Amino acid sequence: MVDFGGWDMPVQYPAGTIEEHLRTRQHAGLFDVSHMGEIDVRGGDAIALVNFLVSNDTSKLIDGQAQYSALTMPEGTVVDDLLVYRFAGDHLLLVVNAGTTEKDWNWITSHRRTEAAQLKNVSSDYCQLALQGPDALEILGRLTKLSLSEIKYYHFTEGQVDGVPAIVSRTGYTGEDGFEVYAAADKAEQIWNKLLDAGNFGSDTGVLPCGLAARNTLRLEAGMALYGHEIDETTTLLEANLGWICKLNKDDFIGRGALQKQKEEGVRRRLVGFEMTERGIARDGQDVVIDGQRLGQVTSGSPAPYLKKNIGMAYVPTAFANENQQIQIDVRGKLVGARIVKIPFYKRQR
Repeated sequence: MVDFGGWDMPVQYPAGTIEEHLRTRQHAGLFDVSHMGEIDVRGGDAIALVNFLVSNDTSKLIDGQAQYSALTMPEGTVVDDLLVYRFAGDHLLLVVNAGTTEKDWNWITSHRRTEAAQLKNVSSDYCQLALQGPDALEILGRLTKLSLSEIKYYHFTEGQVDGVPAIVSRTGYTGEDGFEVYAAADKAEQIWNKLLDAGNFGSDTGVLPCGLAARNTLRLEAGMALYGHEIDETTTLLEANLGWICKLNKDDFIGRGALQKQKEEGVRRRLVGFEMTERGIARDGQDVVIDGQRLGQVTSGSPAPYLKKNIGMAYVPTAFANENQQIQIDVRGKLVGARIVKIPFYKRQR
């Protein structure tokens, strides 16, 4: 167990990180992500307020739809990335990262423009369990009467899971199909145990509980950004290849001017994926060396259990951010060869 955003979190369970990772890719993994924060936004100005705070276009959402977005700063950099859930035209739920919940709350409330939007930090009200993998639909289906197959990707519905009122969304952070279940905090243990039972935990192909390490390797294979690594208050969305959640043609939002200018002028550095071509494992914070110069830094690096490669992501000058560009990683004083590759590293078959 380790401290993670003020929560005690498991790094791995007895099966180990590699098995947790592979089981999620091939069958199903269960993650307790109740540490995530939730902020309830209601009132006539709910959508207008959130649309001013985030980079994506909240006004385009329909009831029952979720959207990946980011809270942006005036410089176009990132306060946090988050999910926006639309329940109604006057009701949104923001799901934010655990370690930034208080910071996000302070940022949102300090940029509140009218009293018509009512804000409430409801993080302690919810548990959140993520069931991910190709068997997720079948497993969760044993505990609910909801028509799970009809829930589109990045949409959600409300109903009961094991008799408990819940929000069920077709979202996740692993690169696999799956669901995230939000319910009352005191129902976490009940739903967790029932999902393990429904998923035949203990069998060779049954669901496995998964810790932080597998969550990280899975999202890295899928090329997904992690706050505090690929994105933070020093990185812009365009540098991080997140222009697709940056809607410059919508109404004004914080950071729009800076991002528009950067788009017109071009970014000076860009986030890239790489795989090691020589023996060695890249780790966060290690230097990227190109033509003998230290020109970048690794943001995430790890073995990729499913791909059986050592991979990572890093920022490098735009001139070198090209597929097959040869680079070196300074691994504890030794320069180890690598090459830039397309991300995501892994993409599930649909």
